[in-house]
Amino acid sequence: MASFTISSPSKSSSFLSSSLSSLFSPSSLSRKSFAFNISRSPICAPNSLKCELPQPVNYENGIPTVPVLNERILPKFVESNRMDKAVNRNGAKLKLFSGTANPALSQEIAWYMGLELGKINIKRFADGEIYVQLQESVRGCDVYLVQPTCPPANENLMELLIMIDACRRASAKNITAVIPYFGYARADRKTQGRESIAAKLVANLITEAGADRVLACDLHSGQSMGYFDIPVDHVYCQPVVLDYLASKKICSGDLVVVSPDVGGVARARSFAKKLSDAPLAIVDKRRHAHNVAEVMNLIGDVKGKVAVMVDDMIDTAGTIAKGAALLHQEGAREVYACCTHAVFSPPAIERLSGGVFQEVIITNTLPVAEKNYFPQLTVLSVANLLGETIWRVHDDCSVSSIFL
Repeated sequence: MASFTISSPSKSSSFLSSSLSSLFSPSSLSRKSFAFNISRSPICAPNSLKCELPQPVNYENGIPTVPVLNERILPKFVESNRMDKAVNRNGAKLKLFSGTANPALSQEIAWYMGLELGKINIKRFADGEIYVQLQESVRGCDVYLVQPTCPPANENLMELLIMIDACRRASAKNITAVIPYFGYARADRKTQGRESIAAKLVANLITEAGADRVLACDLHSGQSMGYFDIPVDHVYCQPVVLDYLASKKICSGDLVVVSPDVGGVARARSFAKKLSDAPLAIVDKRRHAHNVAEVMNLIGDVKGKVAVMVDDMIDTAGTIAKGAALLHQEGAREVYACCTHAVFSPPAIERLSGGVFQEVIITNTLPVAEKNYFPQLTVLSVANLLGETIWRVHDDCSVSSIFL
């Protein structure tokens, strides 16, 4: 029987008080911008002060080649003047628990919030059944369960449902499922007859298990929020990637944002507007007849420019890799890939590390196995955004004001 127990190392009260007092001080929110000596307005980001973790994060799958960013600040594209002063950040009745899917991210969220992860015991029996026991009281508390339903999707989903049930039976006041990656999100509609809509089914399961609210990062499609009969807060991870791209000091006149397919145009357009209203290009895939090879056409101009391909996830990387090859054929100087969710099903790594990308930028909504790291890969952390969102939900403050 495999056992997994999560608890945070103890911290001194003086450390917590000093950390919380300095976390949102005016000096910590003031930043200088990079200066550029060019005619066109650049994409600029602030110099940010790195903060060390009080103790190292234990990565289950190995330390990434590019460290995850652990600054105790929000991204520049989440403007500091939108920080709601009404957020009192009182964690007396707030409990944060982690499942086994991505404990490193959960620990980062707890560190940002100045809290300790709740003690929970999760076991796997020999026959595959899951056992969950909360090892501290949650009676009358607002409980937040961090558990992406990433591969193995069914196992992690079942674990989340059992965690929710355990909290409900332990008399938690409110239960929020924090799902950085929402599995089955692509099964959000029927593409042909006699198919299921699994996204709706999963939403029903989470609701019936006892969840009162869901926090999810960059859902595959907006209509998935409507499948829930409980409130859903959509956390947009775009600011984290935008900050990183801005730090690379790419002139806005040299940049073009590319959607790898027609379905992602709205996402790419929103991304381009934040990058000094950069031009937009679209990779259009068409199959003119049955048994005829798919033809890829480019709508827009990328010649001599830095192309940034934007998508919500990379699974097998077939679409985005073929699109990158087309961009090079059309004269793009460099090609970057940006996505929130790195599913990385085979043969994604071979396609991404084959030389068509200058850099592949992802976030840590899913854990990435050590074997899947390659030189062009950069991992960014969404822990601060999730931590801030949790505080705002807990204190009944606006969440949308962070991203609008």
